[in-house]
Amino acid sequence: MEFLEKTVIVTGAGSGMGQAIAEKFASKGAAVVCADIDVDAATETAEKIKLDDGLSLPLEIDVSSENDVKTMIDRTVAEFGSLDVLHNNAGIPQEATPVEDVSETEWDQIISVNLKSAFLGVKYAVPHLRDGGGVVLNTASTAAIRPRTGLSAYVASKGGMVTLTKQLAYELAPSIRVNAICPVATDTPMLSKFAGEDLSVAGMQDTIPLGRLAEPSDIAAAATFLASDDAEMITGTALEVDGGRDI
Repeated sequence: MEFLEKTVIVTGAGSGMGQAIAEKFASKGAAVVCADIDVDAATETAEKIKLDDGLSLPLEIDVSSENDVKTMIDRTVAEFGSLDVLHNNAGIPQEATPVEDVSETEWDQIISVNLKSAFLGVKYAVPHLRDGGGVVLNTASTAAIRPRTGLSAYVASKGGMVTLTKQLAYELAPSIRVNAICPVATDTPMLSKFAGEDLSVAGMQDTIPLGRLAEPSDIAAAATFLASDDAEMITGTALEVDGGRDI
């Protein structure tokens, strides 16, 4: 299996894309740390992996907390002896809101969870990833490339994720590869939270040329590809898993 004897951290692994990504890596042989602020959800994902004879560790982590992120990295290495892939996937949505109605508190929270978290993860993971030539994956969004109405804070956070990815890819080469995934609207429980007066889930789907929402499995397939040796010449890219939305 492609990731046998590899250790992978997936943040936001308790549901949706993160859960699918964690299970996909485990199915390919990886030991997976399922990190989530909802420890019950993280544990559920980890238990599903274990039922399929996989190795997994659930962790309750607030990805916007430096202490929590450092603990996540330390616990991973202590449990499994190494770290090979860090997927900064955890994120929170923004309900479609005119920019003049976005509070400073909401802005700060979205930037902290969606963007600062990736900085913190990389900061503490790099010394371990360098040991074996590891991979960093960041979940960005098609909203970073083609913004939608009323998502100023969210778009800023995901646009920052794309440019941070490129900076890190340049800075950490040649020993560490860094790539982002830009999912289009994906069929997860979080999706409806983006809806507002001028933005519906049906409206989102209508903008996708392939005619459907993404599934979590689509994003998981992209993640395992980018982390694999098949992608060894790919770094600094923002892969659009978008059904043509960004054309």
